[in-house]
Amino acid sequence: MSVNAQCAMCRAAIESEGNVAKAEAINDGIVYLMAIPYILVGAIGYAVYRMYKNKKA
Repeated sequence: MSVNAQCAMCRAAIESEGNVAKAEAINDGIVYLMAIPYILVGAIGYAVYRMYKNKKA
């Protein structure tokens, strides 16, 4: 069975259980938690950009 976990601890826990659905859920959760800060920083950066752009105009 091939499991694509994000860290060694997660990989060991998932491989020992053999539950593919749980492995996918853990990976999806990790990706979700990783994406939120990037989205927030991007939104704040865009808001600052628009604020500076409106001041110049």
